[in-house]
Amino acid sequence: MTFPLFQIDAFTDAVFQGNPACVVLLEEWLSEEVMLNIARENAVAETAFLIPGEDEYLLRWFTPDIEMDLCGHATLAAAHAVLHHIEPKKHRVAFSTKSGRLTVARQGQGYLMQLPSRPPAQADLPQVIADAFNRAPIEVLKARDYMLVFDSEQTIRELQVNRPVFDQINLNPGGVIATAPGDRCDMVSRYFTPQATILEDPVTGSAHCTLTPYWSDRLGKTELSAQQLSERGGSLTCTLDGDSVHIMGHAVSYLQGEIHCD
Repeated sequence: MTFPLFQIDAFTDAVFQGNPACVVLLEEWLSEEVMLNIARENAVAETAFLIPGEDEYLLRWFTPDIEMDLCGHATLAAAHAVLHHIEPKKHRVAFSTKSGRLTVARQGQGYLMQLPSRPPAQADLPQVIADAFNRAPIEVLKARDYMLVFDSEQTIRELQVNRPVFDQINLNPGGVIATAPGDRCDMVSRYFTPQATILEDPVTGSAHCTLTPYWSDRLGKTELSAQQLSERGGSLTCTLDGDSVHIMGHAVSYLQGEIHCD
């Protein structure tokens, strides 16, 4: 079996930045075991699997460890694969996913994604999460992910994770968002996943489904500029629109080829 493969850097306009994702084009679903093995072999944070339909693509996301219910950067990568490589005359693509119907459209030199809003609620901080970080948050909330709010961008940059302690947490699927007001943007964040091959995600679109409604309410504005402060880094523009979060981002192709599975 041979399948087209694209590796794409999402939330950036330059290779070696943003968040890398692989996109695999299928004709029908492979077994979950095979798709998980492909994701492990690709060794990036997420691999998106696509099946074309009449007016939409079926889309599933796999980390090297599990299948996810939503992944923003791999959705952006999948849209770039469709609109740049597979069907370059199209201006918009829709995906049928476990999180509902997601749409991505060209906008200027980038793409505008429509994802579900996931507002967080106030929550207690589990002791194991408190013990895993070198700084204490000033506020704790939870949607799919725990969200720890800190006082400053510098605190987010200096945040350290005790991985043996952190890996005692079971948030499958899900992780921990750390966020604070930005010095040169509205919000900054980092994202960590316990028990995962890749501890810190470079740029996390799904986390901004929770960050956006929180910071929109706190700052009193619906359009927000965001930076994810990972080593690779990434920039996003997020807009709250009712039950949806619109995320504007760029993507760039790094690799195109084929994979071969017996």
